Amino acid sequence: MSKKIDFIHSLIFFNLCIILSAITFIQNQNFLFLCLFLIMSLGISHGSLDNLKGKKLLKIYKIKQIEKFYFSYICLSIFVILLWILLPTFLLVIFLLIASYHFGKEDTVYKSEIIGFKKDILFLLKGSLVITAPLFFNYNETNEIFLMLNFNLFSEFLVSKEILFLLIFLSFLSGLTLSKFKNIDDSTLSIMDFSSIILINYFLNPILAFTIYFCFLHSIRHSLTLIFELDKNFSTGFSKFLKKALPLTLITAVLYLVSIYSLNNFFELNNAIYKVIFIGLASLTFPHILLEYLIEKNEE
Repeated sequence: MSKKIDFIHSLIFFNLCIILSAITFIQNQNFLFLCLFLIMSLGISHGSLDNLKGKKLLKIYKIKQIEKFYFSYICLSIFVILLWILLPTFLLVIFLLIASYHFGKEDTVYKSEIIGFKKDILFLLKGSLVITAPLFFNYNETNEIFLMLNFNLFSEFLVSKEILFLLIFLSFLSGLTLSKFKNIDDSTLSIMDFSSIILINYFLNPILAFTIYFCFLHSIRHSLTLIFELDKNFSTGFSKFLKKALPLTLITAVLYLVSIYSLNNFFELNNAIYKVIFIGLASLTFPHILLEYLIEKNEE
């Protein structure tokens, strides 16, 4: 049932990307505030059950105090923010690599017979499309966003179109390899996801393209997995998910707004929003991925 829903979700997302790409009005507009709202709601919510996963991890390690999980999670998030301030280039490179792997792994909903390091490389290449596509189609606009984040690597070393195209091609091949080529449904899903990301990055500005991908493909797909973990019945699981996800989603959204208000005293508003979106996502992504990794390793 969940596999069928994943396929339908990819099909809907693919058609959404076609529609958005065809609307000329959208292509030249600044939707930064809309992007912020979507990321603070749909985007953040897919990690808002980390507290439940934290309880699961503590149970594995036979630790009873849930406060230790919250303390560790918050400390790691703060450490990421501080490291970004001190070593922005280093941290952003690490973040892009980890995010690419995470996107590739979490968006691969079909099972793959490939194991070990080869599978990890395929996940990394598959997920790297989220970074390489905006650079390939909108290099200058994407580079401006990186500069706002104090990351000037792409300014100093121009990445050639040929290298970016090769990485995009490898991402396409990685998705098909993970889907085993022979399974038509899995290969079709992989091709639809790849085509969707290419479409929105070709026609839309980078921040809007990323938000559409992050909120409507990556986050919803991860949320669907959580819904079926809560209950095999979708409607019941969805209701449980909303109730459990709402508190941490609201808290995080408030922290985002407070951060923007504070940074606006030092930076132009759009610049402050970009910093909060991406540095905020990085501060949440590192503990989120570490938590997923520890649970997965212990379950193995």
